[in-house]
Amino acid sequence: MEELRLLYLYPDMLELYGDYGNIQVLKYRCAQRDIKLNVEQYVVGDNAPNFNDYDIVFAGGGADNEQSILSEDLLKYKNEIKESVEKGTFYLLICGAYQLFGKYYKGVEGNIIPGLEVFDYYTEAAPDRSKRCIGNIVTKVKLDDKETEVIGFENHGGQTFNVDTPFGEVLYGNGNKFQDSEEGYFRKNVIATYLHGPLLSKNPKVADYIIKYCLERKNNNKVELKELDDTLEENCRKQLLDNFLKNKKISI
Repeated sequence: MEELRLLYLYPDMLELYGDYGNIQVLKYRCAQRDIKLNVEQYVVGDNAPNFNDYDIVFAGGGADNEQSILSEDLLKYKNEIKESVEKGTFYLLICGAYQLFGKYYKGVEGNIIPGLEVFDYYTEAAPDRSKRCIGNIVTKVKLDDKETEVIGFENHGGQTFNVDTPFGEVLYGNGNKFQDSEEGYFRKNVIATYLHGPLLSKNPKVADYIIKYCLERKNNNKVELKELDDTLEENCRKQLLDNFLKNKKISI
């Protein structure tokens, strides 16, 4: 039996809008292919993890207060995290975690929460607290040279700038900023996105992209995943896409 290892960062503080469901989806889709996904957790105060030991590192969303607390802890591992990214460990980062891996987060009052500076983007809070990028969102992404629509739910006041390789093109919703044309950050072993929902339950192709990447990296050869019956998921996706895209508009 194949085995993969996943490190879940700060499950006690970064878990908005069902983000843990992403791990449940990965475990399920792995199990259907006789792959065991071993999940380990790290919280503040635990022994330092070796990020290079894992195939996947996952972190979910959190509010500004949680980010401020966790920034201090994460910065202890800045060099180790950068090294693991460069060596190919897969990172799935949702909302607050997405922001923490950039240069910084600037709050409404001008306070700066330092980021890990793994990537060059940065985030600044919208001046008006009452205005947020909130609602359903659809983006067009390319995974393994195949385009697919990715569906999720966004709820963020932070506006992310200087993203050189976005996750996808916004078809409906906001994205990295109010009425933006781009959403998230992407490289072959990193998906950083504002999409909750959880992301992977609405987008099985994204889950399979992660699993396939990790298996190919681990075994150093091409992998063809067994096809799963996603009829229910695809029917649900079709209904959502028809509803969201029939009258393309930006929701603010």
